[in-house]
Formats: sequence, structure tokens, C-alpha cells
Amino acid sequence: MESREAGVERLYPKIWGRMSARYYYLIQLRKQLERVVELFVKNSPHQLLADYGCGNKPYEPLFGPFVEQYIGLDLAINSKADVVVDPKGIIDMPDESVGFVLSTQVLEHVEDPTSYLKEACRILQKDGKLILSTHGYWMFHPDPTDFWRWTSTGLQKIVKEAGFEIVYFEGILARSSMGLQLFQDGLLFKFPKVLRPLWSMLLQPFIIFFDKIAGNKSRREDACTFILVAKKL
Repeated sequence: MESREAGVERLYPKIWGRMSARYYYLIQLRKQLERVVELFVKNSPHQLLADYGCGNKPYEPLFGPFVEQYIGLDLAINSKADVVVDPKGIIDMPDESVGFVLSTQVLEHVEDPTSYLKEACRILQKDGKLILSTHGYWMFHPDPTDFWRWTSTGLQKIVKEAGFEIVYFEGILARSSMGLQLFQDGLLFKFPKVLRPLWSMLLQPFIIFFDKIAGNKSRREDACTFILVAKKL
């Protein structure tokens, strides 16, 4: 949806700014997406990318320079969409027409995630790749709906069952740091707006510290957000 934060705010949040409560999280999400670009997009022969549930295309600056065409897919109410997705989730595109499908923080909002993933698989070319991020732990955030959270194994299971082989899987914010993120958010909206950045600035260094000492294995198993790359079989 267009209500998502502008790309520059999501990509480069400021600790004292409007996105202060998401400061560390958004930086880690950007870094993971940059790593995916480096590993899977930068030198790929696939040059057409479809942002499935594009909102205001906040991550186009990361992916756009490395593909020939960046296409936004979304519901008709989103004026920034290049291709319309109908209310049943059907994309107005032919089979095997794109090299990449990008899905960032969308899967938790769709009513039928299985159909969503199968439609992504349908429009991908052979050996094309799905780049997806979605939540393990996170606060309720309807945009306009919010249906799902996944365990690491549950997310991998539903993606594989839609016709994919997972070739990359990582987590952002391990259990202890995510616990602090939820604690921060649990009290955040009880403060007047003017005090919320100050509360976030107090908690963010602790979130950073506990995430730094977490192991990569535990983060892949138990995280606030998972990022995966999956190849169409």
C-alpha cells in the first residue's frame, strides 16, 4: 500500500527521526537486502524484476540499478502500481515473464499466502528467484490487514510447497533483541508523540547490543523477520 514509509526513510532511518523506533531493524533489513542483491541480482542474466505488493516501491533504489526493468505489482487502489493485482490475487501478467519476484513485508498481509506464493511462482521464469521477507515476531500492523506470523520452519515449508527451492535463508533481530523491540513498542504508544523518539533512543542501543551477541544459527531459527531467496523448480 502507498501508506508505507517513503523509501529514503526505510533505507536510511535516523536515530532521532520519525523512524527512530525502527532504527536498527530497518538498517539490518537494508543490509540483508543489499547482500541478496550482491549474491543473486547483480550479475544475473535475469533482468526483469516484479515488486509484488510494491506499495511506494521503497526498495527500488537497491534493486533498480541492477535490472533492466523494475515493475510494481499491487491492487488497483495503489496509483504507483505498474501492473494491477485483482482482489483475488491474480496478476495480470503471462506465465514465466519475469526473472525476479521481490516481496518485502507483504506475505503477512495477504489473506491467502499459499495462492500468493503460487502466483509468484507462475510468473517467474525457469530458475527465476523469489526474494522474500516477512515476519516471525512483530507487533500487529494492519495495512489494511495483518493475518500471519511464521516460525522459520513454517515459512520454509509454505515456500517449498508453492514450487520453490530455498537457496538463502537468514533472520533479523534474534530472540533477546526482538524481545526488547516488542518491549519498546509495548510502551511506545503510551507516551505523547513528542517523547516517543526519546524512548526509542533509550532502547535502541540495548537492542543493538543483544543482537550483536546473538549467534547466526539462533537468528536463522528464531527472529523478528526472515529473509529468503528461493529458486523456481
